[in-house]
Amino acid sequence: MKANRQRGFTLLELVVVMAISALVMGAVTLSLSASVSKAEVRASGRRMAAALRYTRSQAIVTRREQVFEVMIDDDGSSYRVPGKDRIYELPEDVGVSLTTARMELTGDDAGGIRFYPDGSSTGGSITLGNDEFTQTLDIVWLTGEVVFREGEEEL
Repeated sequence: MKANRQRGFTLLELVVVMAISALVMGAVTLSLSASVSKAEVRASGRRMAAALRYTRSQAIVTRREQVFEVMIDDDGSSYRVPGKDRIYELPEDVGVSLTTARMELTGDDAGGIRFYPDGSSTGGSITLGNDEFTQTLDIVWLTGEVVFREGEEEL
């Protein structure tokens, strides 16, 4: 006589499948959070580049020097666009580094990029990033053009 066996999964098989599913979900979550961080850095860089270009155009249109200011402190970083009564805050997990002319430094943690009526600037660079991704905005002194550079170096 044949034994009447029921077909199904054992408890051990179910535990193994659930463990593998948990590992896959954890890996997907980490991957998505890294992508969001990278996207956040890129979005912050695009907004800052637009603000730099706006500052340059204001210098040309008004025929007056305009200064784009960057403030960096422990609580977070921000920037100010001339002619706007607002300070633009950067996300907390996006670090900032400013390289500019010595005469444009307004403190240990603040400085600016000056744009002239002919479109030129004092030049410099602003690096935005986190542990996984950095993006640098280079401001060409001769033309005032904003050039993007991306890298995988730590800020």
